[in-house]
Amino acid sequence: MFVAWRDLRFARGRFALIGAVVALITLLVGFLAGLTGGLASQNVSAVLGLPGDRLVLELPADGQPSFADSSVGERTVDRWRETPDVTGVTPVGVTQGRATGTGSGPVAVALLGLPRDAPAGAVSDLAPAADDEVGLSSGAASDLGVTKGDDVTVGGTTYRVASVGGDVWYSHTPVVALSPKAWAAADRGLGGDGEATVLAVSGSPDWEATAAATGTSAASPLRSLTALETFRSEVGSLGLMIAMLFGVSALVVGAFFTVWTMQRAGDIAVLKALGASTRSLVRDALGQALVVLVVGIGVGLALVVGLGLLAGGALPFVLSPLTTVVPGLAMAALGLAGAAVALRTVTKADPLTALGSNR
Repeated sequence: MFVAWRDLRFARGRFALIGAVVALITLLVGFLAGLTGGLASQNVSAVLGLPGDRLVLELPADGQPSFADSSVGERTVDRWRETPDVTGVTPVGVTQGRATGTGSGPVAVALLGLPRDAPAGAVSDLAPAADDEVGLSSGAASDLGVTKGDDVTVGGTTYRVASVGGDVWYSHTPVVALSPKAWAAADRGLGGDGEATVLAVSGSPDWEATAAATGTSAASPLRSLTALETFRSEVGSLGLMIAMLFGVSALVVGAFFTVWTMQRAGDIAVLKALGASTRSLVRDALGQALVVLVVGIGVGLALVVGLGLLAGGALPFVLSPLTTVVPGLAMAALGLAGAAVALRTVTKADPLTALGSNR
């Protein structure tokens, strides 16, 4: 690492420049990852919070289940309940509408209908005990300007707020939980049929056979996210942007070290002529790249954490190891891969060049 340290000390400006570029790319990747996580949470947290091992949706003719179009009738519910090894079936109604609170105008909300005796979970904990009550997520309570004991109006019917729970969202709208009967009435008022949208099923039955027999699909909550059209388009576009930034980082770091290594090809040839092994020179070059990457990525992650804490109250931003450490490690790996492209100059350096054989 002697030559690497000497280069770092001698050409501080150049390495500071590439370090700043790495820090900025890390900031972009980390901030976009945190924003993607925040948007995804506001899109699917209610789905992931449903109390079941599998989520059962109606399977249309095209074979692509959708929360927006699914309707599971009572006959299908009964057949799932009668299936051997099924320990619990919770019908859940999902639709989107508007609610009005004492401290707000109409607010777009997700209306979920589920029984009070559903297994405990982030969503089922909001379920009210009576038909004239609702449970609100913290986001819904904030948007509606109400607290426990206040009244809200949904579809022309007034309900009392029985509870205010956690921060649960469905398709970027806060959740309002109703009883199954109240939800069915609200759904019919919005043009629906009042049937359950999805079944949260627990147990270990023959999922494929029962799904085929009932004309439904049964997938884990995580795999069921593809039934949300907004999730597919949103995460797909943001994921593509993150992937492109990763590619840019590898190209930038690789191009920098390629040019830098070519500029000191003579020094490398001299070292080879003096007996330095190719392995030691490769280790020297990669070590130099690693130092620059560690410093640049460290600064970038520090900026991500600082800006994430500031933006958390104004933007749907998730600050976690998945949105900071993982992108940082990926940046380091891709940066080293890009720097490895420059090693051809090191491995192919001819010691005779140092002796002026080409002059």
